[in-house]
Parts: sequence; C-alpha cells; structure tokens
Amino acid sequence: MSTAPSAALETPILDSESPNLLHRITSEGGYAFASMVTRAAAGDARAAEAAKEMAWEQLHSGPWHAVVPIWRDAYSMACLHVAKHHYSAGELKPALGALDMGLIMGGLTLRGDLNLCIEKVSAAFGGIGVSDNREGRQNGQWSKEFDLEKVLRVLPVKSLSCKVVEEKSGLSLEGFLREHLVPGSPVILCDSMTHWPAMNRWNDTNYLKQVAGFRTVPVEVGKNYLSQEWKQELITFSEFLERIISNECCSANVTYLAQHQLFDQIQELKRDIVIPDYCFAGGGEIKSVNAWFGPPGTVTPLHHDPHHNILAQVVGKKYVRLYPASDSEELYPHSESMLSNSSQVDLDDIDEQEFPKVLDLDFIDCILEEGEMLYIPPKWWHYVRSLTTSFSVSFWWNNMVDD
Repeated sequence: MSTAPSAALETPILDSESPNLLHRITSEGGYAFASMVTRAAAGDARAAEAAKEMAWEQLHSGPWHAVVPIWRDAYSMACLHVAKHHYSAGELKPALGALDMGLIMGGLTLRGDLNLCIEKVSAAFGGIGVSDNREGRQNGQWSKEFDLEKVLRVLPVKSLSCKVVEEKSGLSLEGFLREHLVPGSPVILCDSMTHWPAMNRWNDTNYLKQVAGFRTVPVEVGKNYLSQEWKQELITFSEFLERIISNECCSANVTYLAQHQLFDQIQELKRDIVIPDYCFAGGGEIKSVNAWFGPPGTVTPLHHDPHHNILAQVVGKKYVRLYPASDSEELYPHSESMLSNSSQVDLDDIDEQEFPKVLDLDFIDCILEEGEMLYIPPKWWHYVRSLTTSFSVSFWWNNMVDD
C-alpha cells in the first residue's frame, strides 16, 4: 500500500538518545553500523537497510542470551530509520513491517518511538474501528465444532478418566491466596473474564483483521518445539488468520502463534484484556503476558515453568493435563540445560519401554472452556492441546509469598 503521508514520523527518543546509543555501539566495535546510521539519518534509504542488516547479523551471531544488549537497541534504531524512509515515500506496509520487527527483535530503549510511529502509520491506513460484536453476528465467527467422542480418540491415554481440576466461581483473593497460591494447588477460576472486551471481539475474525491484519508476528510451524521439523516464520497477522480459516494446517505444518508477547506489540489487543487481580494476591509482580493462538491440534508438550501462571481461555477450548512438581524424576526431563524444563515423554505416543514410570503416575486434567482461567503453580508439569481454534492469554508472575 502506497499513499501520501501527512507528515514525517516523529522519533523524539531516537533524536535525543542517538549520540549516546552510537557511542555505546561503537564501543562494541560497531563503527560501520554507526556510519550507515549517520547516512540514514541524512536521508540515505539504502544505508538504513544496510544498518538494519548489520544489526540483524549481530543478533544472530550466537545464542540469543549471549547477544550484547546494545545491539538490540541498534536494531530498533535501524528499523526506525527504515520505517521513516518508507513512510516518507508513502509505503505504509513496509514501514509498519519494519516497526514491528523493531518491537519483536529490538531493545527497550526506543520502544516508545516504535509504538508512536506504529500509531501514526496505522492511522494512515484509514483509522481503526472497533466492533463490540454485541449482537453476536455470525459473519466472521470462528468454527467451534466439537465432538467429545472424537476428541477422546486423539487425547493422551487415560485423559478425562482420573481426577479433574477443581472449579470455583467467585473465589475471593483471600481464598485464592490461602487455598491455591500458597499450597500450590491448581484451580479453574470461572466467571472472572466476563468484563473483558476480548470475550466479544476476538470471536470476530473481521475485528482481528481490522486491528492487526497488517502487523508482522512470529509463528511456529510444525508439530511442536521438540520436533525436528519445527521452525519459525515471520508473517502478517492476516496471513496467519487465513492459515487457520482455510484449515490448510496438517500435523506436519500446523501454524501456531505461541508464547509471544503480542500485547506489548499490538496495543489495540492489549486494551481488550485485563490482568486478573489474582496475579497480585500475594504482592505479585507480572513477569510476562503471552498470546497462544492457533487452529485445532496445536500442542504444547509436557513441560514446567518457573513462575505462577494463569492461562485465560478467550476463544475455543483446550485440553490441559497437569502433574505435580514432585513427579519430576518420573517424567524424564531432558538432560540438556536448554530443555531441562521439558519432558522426553511424548504423551501423544508414549514409549512404554523407554519411559515405564509414566503410565502409573496420577495426574489431574480438564477441558478449559471459553471464559475460564486455569491457575498453574510454579514447577507443575503441564501438557496443552487445542481442541478447537483457540486464543488464550497466559499471565506469569512472581510473588512475595514465594520468598
């Protein structure tokens, strides 16, 4: 899309912080990058692209945790310059794509400028309207076909045959703290999301396309992150929605927007959700809010996380199985440090000879319905499978009561 811009993109943080950032970048050997950025600021579009490529190479020079932080800010800086040149030329889509890449891969220093520019570029597309979908119209609705008999055939053995996760409605913060957070006991929290705008809006595919269609997002392609065929791609949100709607995803190339901080990236969707009060019951501090969005059959294999977790189900249904932290040894965690929180056991195809202890373990499970939130205590092992098209939000937090 190309259109005449109303004015140049404003980048007040970049304007004031550039000298300091470039000094720190050159101290890490980034003299060529600094030269290209200087030329980009003077109007050289090709230099802006070159600077972006240089920073990209630095981000991929080794493990992500080993990347020198200033190079993430350098990447954001280059993305802003690229976006400014595209916007000046009336090229809105590539401008928005560059800004999204800055948010996804860049540092925090220039995030304010990135969001400010995204707001202006989005407005140039013609503005964003909001449909509350209060009349429940069917056009643009997700398919939610669900047959429990068929579902049971694809779920792991013994599913829904043992103890189910306890459900509670109207649970007070004190009750949650005393009965679940402190003792580390999972619970399904009902009727706690009725006030979320997302409960109406995200069931409307037209709304999702309207507010986020041109935005670039990272997706996972393949059975799950433990499979050899698994890979990651960067596509527009509209492309991602089309993959779900067209139902082209088979088990080999299923596409999943998983554990992505989508709400830091797309402010319109962030305004549709509310951080549950339960996250603050013990003096909590939010660590991460992530989106999980995909077609039926997406699987997050058996693993555990270090934080308290509330998984809020906005669209569709998910099956969740949980094992307590005390069962860790019997769940055969991977020995590699990067995967030590993941089990070697594939619950969808258990190798009884290699992992003989698994079938004898007790677990609790549930089908998480729309409008329900599941509390998962730290270190509890969990396996998750989408039973329909599913859009969930996870809230990770630490608590003073843990200290």
